Amino acid sequence: MNAVPTASAPPPVLRRLGPPLAALAAVAVPAAYVAVVDPNSPGHYPDCPFLTATGWWCPGCGGLRCVHALSHADLTGALHDNAAAVLLLGVLAVLWLRWGWAALTGGPPPRIAVGSRRWALIVLLVVVFTVVRNSPVGAGLAPPLV
Repeated sequence: MNAVPTASAPPPVLRRLGPPLAALAAVAVPAAYVAVVDPNSPGHYPDCPFLTATGWWCPGCGGLRCVHALSHADLTGALHDNAAAVLLLGVLAVLWLRWGWAALTGGPPPRIAVGSRRWALIVLLVVVFTVVRNSPVGAGLAPPLV
């Protein structure tokens, strides 16, 4: 006797929300630490090896200060510390919201396709950001020395 396949019920909402909430916690805990331990005070975090070796700000330099400023609702300070990180954090927030909404409503998780052309564009933008923030024209994009 052949049994007719039945559609399985979707998992409960809390189970579906588990992965997005775990990802949020994995980001929120270190962000909370950076919010409390000020990266603008010397001695709390290691120096950037790229900055130490070359004297140039790397694309990530000022990222901790950016997170600290954002955690204190200082968007202007965050943009000054690392504008690329603010953009990246905004994109990640939108992607996380889409993921959370899909988990909440029972829809499929969003798929992100980044082909080789987009990766090349991303790398080019990071290189341009790095060069500009290290030039006199982009001095406003470089975080202050501590």
